[in-house]
Amino acid sequence: MLTLLFLALNVSNFTLIEKDVEIKHSFFVAGPSFTGIIDESGKPTWDSGRRGARDGFVLPNGNILIAWGNEVKEFTREKKVVFHYKLSKQNKEIGTCQRLKNGNTLITELGEKPRLIEVNSEGKIVVDCPLKPETNNAHMQTRMARKLPNGNYLAPHLLAFKVKEYTPEGKVVKEFKTDFVFLGGRKARNWPFTAIRLKNGNTVISLTNGNKIIEVDKNGKVVWKVTNKDLKEKPFSDPCGAQRLPNGNTVIASYAAKKGIKLFEITRDKKIVWSYQGPHRVHHFQILTTNGKPLKGTPLK
Repeated sequence: MLTLLFLALNVSNFTLIEKDVEIKHSFFVAGPSFTGIIDESGKPTWDSGRRGARDGFVLPNGNILIAWGNEVKEFTREKKVVFHYKLSKQNKEIGTCQRLKNGNTLITELGEKPRLIEVNSEGKIVVDCPLKPETNNAHMQTRMARKLPNGNYLAPHLLAFKVKEYTPEGKVVKEFKTDFVFLGGRKARNWPFTAIRLKNGNTVISLTNGNKIIEVDKNGKVVWKVTNKDLKEKPFSDPCGAQRLPNGNTVIASYAAKKGIKLFEITRDKKIVWSYQGPHRVHHFQILTTNGKPLKGTPLK
């Protein structure tokens, strides 16, 4: 029996319908025109009131953790600030925030002293991990760093064309290169932006100016990749944020897209099954629900 598939369009979403089931997601978005939560119909339901966020999460307690270039804040839904960290004077930018299982907050600082830090609930730095980005260009030193289950950290370094795994002391124990010749080499600007360690040991990496997403095994071999050449919609436009869903699909943000697809979900066999085409550009994001149900496997859940 053949399953008939057809496309449905509306002002904010481009979705695939299969057996009369339309895929809908709500999500947190950190972007240049809006930072907050967008519901499954494409409408904002919570607005931080400040644009230009770099990173962020909706936490299990319902609060929202957000990183801007100069500070990190945790808000209640009523916008009461319950955690606040300001950029140190020796550095120029903040790039990342992540609430950890131990209650600390992981933050990246870029500048003269590029580093990963863990800040406890009282605002005290309890881990200070120096980074090796291989450039003095602060804005391009690193992006979406995350802590791994083994206690190490995964940090993408754009101009080094590498994702590096660090111990808390700052020792590099693994490197994953992104400047492979078959991907276009360094001329393709395959700058790593988001790196996600999967349960099987592979790592998903978004490549910003290279307009690609790849998955590498534990030895750094590319085992899956998607580019605009694989998709008739040509949705890649500076892919920054990314998220691997529990169903095996990957959601990707096209940060430079001013019209059309700004966020999309793609299957393993390279088919787009959902996309957001609303007014707000997406730097980073977190998928929260699918068809009214909370997403399983989201951070700390």
